Amino acid sequence: MKIYEKAPAKINLMLDVLHKRSDGYHEVEMIMTMVDLADRLEMSELPRDTIIISSQVGYIPLDEKNLAFKAAKLIKERYHVTKGVYIHLDKKIPVAAGLAGGSSDAAATLRGLNRLWGLNIPYEELMELGAELGSDVPFCISGGTALATGRGEILTEIASPPQCWVVLAKLPINVSTADVYGRLRSTEIKQHPSAKSMIEAIESKSFHNVCGELGNVLEEVTLQMYPEVAHLKETMQKLGADGVLMSGSGPTVFGLVSKESKVPRIYNGLRGFCKEVYAVRLLSSSLDLKKHV
Repeated sequence: MKIYEKAPAKINLMLDVLHKRSDGYHEVEMIMTMVDLADRLEMSELPRDTIIISSQVGYIPLDEKNLAFKAAKLIKERYHVTKGVYIHLDKKIPVAAGLAGGSSDAAATLRGLNRLWGLNIPYEELMELGAELGSDVPFCISGGTALATGRGEILTEIASPPQCWVVLAKLPINVSTADVYGRLRSTEIKQHPSAKSMIEAIESKSFHNVCGELGNVLEEVTLQMYPEVAHLKETMQKLGADGVLMSGSGPTVFGLVSKESKVPRIYNGLRGFCKEVYAVRLLSSSLDLKKHV
């Protein structure tokens, strides 16, 4: 028996940091949604008690440093599963890109192994497991569009944004999320984006307003560390994207585009100096990842 799971990338339509918490994490407000750029996982049971991961790419770890491996190990230990699993990871999402590729792989592993081994773990319990692996994992389990608070693990489902094209571009640099948050001074943030205003824009289905409410306080840090990310943003704006923002801690920049006719010009213009460029759609909430839980 083989189980297949899709692991979509996420983008942040807004990301605000309120303050640093006593536990060392930052208190955040984020609105996240998923795009149709996805890794795909194939899982099959092994008779011996082991976890084996393979991938078609050579630049990711396939041992305990891999979040999918950690997810498999966690679910095996927590539910006393003595069977093994072979996971093939067909990697499409860029690594260390601010798109939650690793978190989405972990989420897909939890969903898939819940089915493969017939564990019948309730949805809420699966989300709690995900939170042990990383702040973005619970959202990647649920999918859709959500307001994330706390350290990112407290989710409130909201309506889907108006459908549009998303052009993603990742420069050939890897940004450490821990490094960016470490350099952030939450008391010195000049302008905080508004989750309330973004939710209102989404609920009114106003693409124009959604573009107007895009905001990410981590840009201040990442753009200072990597000026080429600022140049990428400016280029995407000049090429005609309607709304442009860095996703997560970067370095990926995305552009929201309402008209399909504008997409080739933006895509080709970015390909001139950026190898990893993708033109995808927003995922609507009708692709309900919960159905596999």
